[in-house]
Amino acid sequence: MNVSRGRCNLLELIIAKGWSQAEYARRAGRSKRMISHFCNGSRVMQPEDIYVAIHLLGCTIDDLYEFRTMQA
Repeated sequence: MNVSRGRCNLLELIIAKGWSQAEYARRAGRSKRMISHFCNGSRVMQPEDIYVAIHLLGCTIDDLYEFRTMQA
């Protein structure tokens, strides 16, 4: 099975938590600029960032990204 990372839902999850991107960045130990890149899709989250997001936001990886399966 081929899987591709689709759209990142980080911004929606941050908003649902009642936080700003700046607050999330502070809690995640990342720069506001990097969080902005993740939220607008210009950068892909690394595994460590995904791990932190899952724990801070109380979500799953499937909540964080819209994964797509592709035919081989």
